[in-house]
Amino acid sequence: MLLHIPQVLTPDEVAEFRLRLDGGDWTDGRETVGAQGAKVKRNEQLRDNSPLKAELGDALLRALKRSPLFFAAALPRRILPPRFNRYAGGGEYGFHVDGAVMSLGGDDQLRSDISCTVFLNDPDEYDGGRLVISDTYGEHVVAKPAGDAVIYPSSSLHRVEPVTRGERIASFFWIQSLVRDDAERRMLFELDTTIQKLTMDGADQDAVLQLTSVYHNLLRRWSEI
Repeated sequence: MLLHIPQVLTPDEVAEFRLRLDGGDWTDGRETVGAQGAKVKRNEQLRDNSPLKAELGDALLRALKRSPLFFAAALPRRILPPRFNRYAGGGEYGFHVDGAVMSLGGDDQLRSDISCTVFLNDPDEYDGGRLVISDTYGEHVVAKPAGDAVIYPSSSLHRVEPVTRGERIASFFWIQSLVRDDAERRMLFELDTTIQKLTMDGADQDAVLQLTSVYHNLLRRWSEI
């Protein structure tokens, strides 16, 4: 499921992030990928051991907690600490699939079910740099306003087009969902949003209760705790 999540960060938060990132300790983005990814990746990232990365990542996770839409769609069990990247001067990331299992430190690992990009500047600030996600329905070109996010299955082939003017700055991270299967997550999300709409529209409470029961019983059947 490809989903746009608006206003994860407020304009003031975006401005603060940008100010802090302007003085960040950027390094070659190929340091965090394997040999295959390094062949098609050309960007910069904050170092993994950067205090700024940890501080801004924590702030971003706190902001995500304000988004019911994010939680309804992702049903997160665990989230990899957010990273930050910058594309400029022709920087790009060719088609690739994100790694299936990622380290959380030590022996702790996370299965990447969902990928998330949070845009930190507006599309009119740069040329190129579009996120292109390929699935069975074709290629989807994504460029959202600063502060907005997009989530999509980590199993998707995707790329970032070359940035030919300006710079593209974003945060990215991966989520292990309570529900591994993307189709099941989509059905739960659609059921949840339908329940919310019926509730707001003043639908029959017994019917809403029955649908709510179905939602939770499906979540109970499909979730991995």
